[in-house]
Amino acid sequence: MLKLTFLGTSSGVPTIRRNVTALALHSTMNRDWWLVDCGEATQHQLQRIPLTVHDLAGICITHVHGDHSYGLPGLLASASMTGRKKPLILIAPAAVKAWLDATMLHTELFLTFEIIHVDVANQRLVHHQDGLKIERFPLSHRAPSFGFKFSFEKTTWKVDSDALRARGVPPGPAWGQLQHGKDVRLDDGTLLAAAGFRSEHVERVNAVIGGDNDTPSLLAEACQGADLLVHEATYTEAVLQKVGPGPQHSSVRRTAHFAAQADVPNLVLTHFSPRYDSKEGMAEVEAEARQHYSGRLFLASDFDTYELDDGVLAKMAPAPRVK
Repeated sequence: MLKLTFLGTSSGVPTIRRNVTALALHSTMNRDWWLVDCGEATQHQLQRIPLTVHDLAGICITHVHGDHSYGLPGLLASASMTGRKKPLILIAPAAVKAWLDATMLHTELFLTFEIIHVDVANQRLVHHQDGLKIERFPLSHRAPSFGFKFSFEKTTWKVDSDALRARGVPPGPAWGQLQHGKDVRLDDGTLLAAAGFRSEHVERVNAVIGGDNDTPSLLAEACQGADLLVHEATYTEAVLQKVGPGPQHSSVRRTAHFAAQADVPNLVLTHFSPRYDSKEGMAEVEAEARQHYSGRLFLASDFDTYELDDGVLAKMAPAPRVK
């Protein structure tokens, strides 16, 4: 029901294999998709996956730091130059919107579509539409930072095929009418009430996407009932201790321990320090995570796509990249 594609998984600066932070979320309900953070060169990363800026419903920026936002003006400019007309929702701190406005002013960037800004400081529920709710949760970092909880809900109706066959109604137009809530009168005059031959099925997916954050437990409320947590794991615990005190980042140990305590069944770690950008470095990260978390664990790489269905997260086979 929900797919996630990582467009950037490095912290601070890009590496040969990893760009800075960006994550695409796309449900199976429609063509709309959402972007969480937009580091520099995100628009280049998008050229290599089958998502288009014309279907982009909105962008959530976790905080003002450049590795999470410097790609925003370029992405918006490209969307405008390729003919986008429909409004785009920008859920972000006021500082991000002020910086974007100044950049647009001083670079003569004139967009062909409206930006609808939602200030994350003002309300917990930052977006609500049929089938999707987005909530924000304050985190701890050098700059005001936020996590986002995406709650997707899809309602479908299914006919009771066994009951209809037992009633002597073969598959056909009558089944479709009943599924759509319309009563059906049979040839013998009997009226079949739709309420007696169809049932409601509701699919729900809750994914929590954390921004930069040195205290994972701040997402405890958000993670209640969550199917998935995506959170930064910038350093191993030993390196984090050397980095020093103050609002910084999470360690692998702290994130994994919190996910276990919160009973989140699926955990994706991302936002890795460039010092771990090697086979040996990622093995160190994974080893520390598995000491504290026994659920389904993944270490994100650029262009990884995951599918969350029925509470189970699975990594999908790489899609052919656009050349």
